[in-house]
Amino acid sequence: MTRITSLTLVSTDPAGTAAVCSALGVADRIHATGDPEPSEGYRGYGISLVTEQPGNVDALVAAAVDAGATVLQEPAKSFWGYGAIVASVDGAIWRFGTSSKKHMGAAAPEFKDLVLLLGVDDVKASKQFYAGRGFEAGRSFGGKYAEFPASGEGITLALYPRKAAAKEIGADPAGSGSHRLVIGTDGPAFTDADDYIWETAQVSV
Repeated sequence: MTRITSLTLVSTDPAGTAAVCSALGVADRIHATGDPEPSEGYRGYGISLVTEQPGNVDALVAAAVDAGATVLQEPAKSFWGYGAIVASVDGAIWRFGTSSKKHMGAAAPEFKDLVLLLGVDDVKASKQFYAGRGFEAGRSFGGKYAEFPASGEGITLALYPRKAAAKEIGADPAGSGSHRLVIGTDGPAFTDADDYIWETAQVSV
């Protein structure tokens, strides 16, 4: 089974990006690389940390902000649970969420699942493409969502329609900015139909 081994965020401030990753406890899997040229527009992806209770969402937001991130959506309840959205200094979008609406213990900046959310033009076609590349498909809902679960402490791949993903954070889906993301995989390198760059990168997770 093919898997995601790491993510590299392209940043004009790699030290600032690394600080956010460290504060969120993902520095072992998400790294930063420098690029002095800024990028404008929607990047098409998000990083989601799924946790077990609302207090942990609050703690993750606080940790991210202390490290230099900016809040895009304040923590709040919704029909599906409780969540928040922040942007790190490089412009990457981070979502923190839980399906629980009740506190179950002491709050901490902890999470149970790390998910890469890719906005794509055609969820069904992308699902078939990744399945053909050796990714093992999990849940899917027609052309609205598809998931490739990670094992252990890996990184889950989730696919959303690009427009729907942008709407959730109030971004313009027509933005032409670079993804500014390199996805590490234990399979062969490739670039997919939505121009996400995948590189072979052996990382133990």
